[in-house]
Amino acid sequence: MSKRSSPPATDLVWTVPNLLSAARMVLSIVFFVLIEREDFAAATVLFLLAATTDWVDGWYARRFNQVSRLGRILDPLVDKVLVCGAFIFLAARPGTSILPWMAVVVVVRELVVTAVRAEMERAGRDFSAGMAGKLKMVLQCAAVAVELGRLGFPRLFTGVDARGLASGLAWAAVILTAYSGAEYVVKAWPVLTGRDSASRS
Repeated sequence: MSKRSSPPATDLVWTVPNLLSAARMVLSIVFFVLIEREDFAAATVLFLLAATTDWVDGWYARRFNQVSRLGRILDPLVDKVLVCGAFIFLAARPGTSILPWMAVVVVVRELVVTAVRAEMERAGRDFSAGMAGKLKMVLQCAAVAVELGRLGFPRLFTGVDARGLASGLAWAAVILTAYSGAEYVVKAWPVLTGRDSASRS
């Protein structure tokens, strides 16, 4: 496995990307409250706004060289809070297309990948998100957005099988979530089992 090739992280705290991540955490909390209150229209808008800040802070950090050590921890943490929380809260609502077991798969995958990433970071190995990991995030957000949208803005889905669409996206997201998690574990397996260090000695 190659050494880390990403730009060196700085010790800066009050960067624009970190502020956006912190704002996304606040939006996530409000978002959960809105789902609990069954205000799905407002929850849809807030979720889309929060998901957009995720893309913006990543782009800004790379474009203006504001990658920081705090950001490398905070950004994925907030992403997990938003997406895992969305799956959990929606799975708890009767009649939604996101089922409880789907939320379990998403949460377990994130816990496993977080633990594996920590070990890879400790070993100084590159563990950046692959294409499957990035695509699963897109599908997860799409599944949540469509599910919220069909509940909050039913007129927008007139003539469309919104429930079927939301269910299809949820299944696709969960399948890719499981696949990307397995891909991460396979990638890290030599380090996790000590074979990587043995082959380098």
